[in-house]
Amino acid sequence: MSIQSNHTTTEADLIKGCIAGERRMQEILYQRFSPKMYAVCLRYANKAEDAQDILQDGFVKVFKNLHMYRGEGSFEGWIRRIFVNTAIEHYRRQVNLYPVTEGHENALEAKDLSALDSLNMKDLMGIIQELSPGYKTVFNLYVIEGYSHKEIAEMIGISEGTSKSQLARAKGILQNIIRTRLTPS
Repeated sequence: MSIQSNHTTTEADLIKGCIAGERRMQEILYQRFSPKMYAVCLRYANKAEDAQDILQDGFVKVFKNLHMYRGEGSFEGWIRRIFVNTAIEHYRRQVNLYPVTEGHENALEAKDLSALDSLNMKDLMGIIQELSPGYKTVFNLYVIEGYSHKEIAEMIGISEGTSKSQLARAKGILQNIIRTRLTPS
């Protein structure tokens, strides 16, 4: 008996099989997308166990809502959006964001962030993990996922100004961490 491999199954067949409840197709979908989606989960989680919880919740939602995928845009993008939203829901259950004054925000944004340019992505992702959940969430949504402050505000239930201030604080904290680590002792 021949079982199709992870890479030879077309996206259309995969979607159709998952909707039909075919266990093997569900396994292939999980194998194909779990590494990338776990990376998304890790960006928002405080620890690996939280990322695993988000990953599990995200795949439950993918399988439950797969019939709603209309074939518009990339399938991976559709899945990624579910995982980002799941991570935000997880975040909302655990943390509250605190607004910062407009003056503080402007002062933080004015700082030079050129130190960020000297890091590779792996190092930067590790440093981002050190941010508090609120800062990390806004930073990831804005800088990595590309959402606007307005979209972020709507997604996590804060004001646009709070989103901007959280991003400014995150950048300031990242800059300080990087300066400390890059400055020879």
